[in-house]
Amino acid sequence: MSSVFTKIISREIPAHIIAEDEQHIAFLDISPLAKGHTLVIPKKETDLIFDLDSEEFRNLWSFAQKIGKKIGKAIPCIRVGIAVVGLEVPHAHIHLVPLNTMGDLNFINERLKLSPEEFQEIQNAIINA
Repeated sequence: MSSVFTKIISREIPAHIIAEDEQHIAFLDISPLAKGHTLVIPKKETDLIFDLDSEEFRNLWSFAQKIGKKIGKAIPCIRVGIAVVGLEVPHAHIHLVPLNTMGDLNFINERLKLSPEEFQEIQNAIINA
């Protein structure tokens, strides 16, 4: 079940990677709802998040928590929202989205179009938080 996320993990396509360990990777969403919108995924190819075994599930959320805290420090926002939707890419993933209003986490909102420089600036800010 190879997906665009598999290609990011294997470095076949570029991504603005925020953090990585042996089991997980976090990178900026290429079509973000807000500046700092980050995807956190397991490296193991799993379509549905609830198909992860219990330990993998806990570890993914623990990794996401670390990334969410960094986003909250780096990006001006009231809080970092969390969503698990999984309809657009068949690979389990968690969306971490900086929020200032309830509407900021609406996936039918128009997505931001950021320049490569803006992505790089956001990536650096989160990494250095």
